[in-house]
Amino acid sequence: MTQKTVQIPRPLVNQLLHQAQLSPAQEVCGLIGQLGQQCECYPIENVAMDASVLFALNASEQLAAFKSMKHKGQSLFAIYHSHPSSPAMPSVIDIEDANYSDALYLIISLNTKGVLEMRGFYLTEGQTEEVELII
Repeated sequence: MTQKTVQIPRPLVNQLLHQAQLSPAQEVCGLIGQLGQQCECYPIENVAMDASVLFALNASEQLAAFKSMKHKGQSLFAIYHSHPSSPAMPSVIDIEDANYSDALYLIISLNTKGVLEMRGFYLTEGQTEEVELII
């Protein structure tokens, strides 16, 4: 059973939005670990062939992030990526490639002028369920 609302700490939101702004032409991506109410961001290199419209986590960096989470007692809370020129909605490929049904998928859009948009989804077996993000 997935949550309908998810609390996201403002410093984490600011960090994700800042990361997306630093790379406006390419999708940024990474993982977020959680222990209790504390979240930690693990930025990971995007190794997709066309990083302007796709994201693929660098495998060795992803493994290192999972090891670090395990060492710190954290669990995978979310997988995030940005959409430089499209809305903050999961693409068909995002849905097809979703391998962590318990993780929240956060999508940041740079598509709107002057306003960054971030939305959260649970992607399970081809199904998309949006959740309300509370900051």
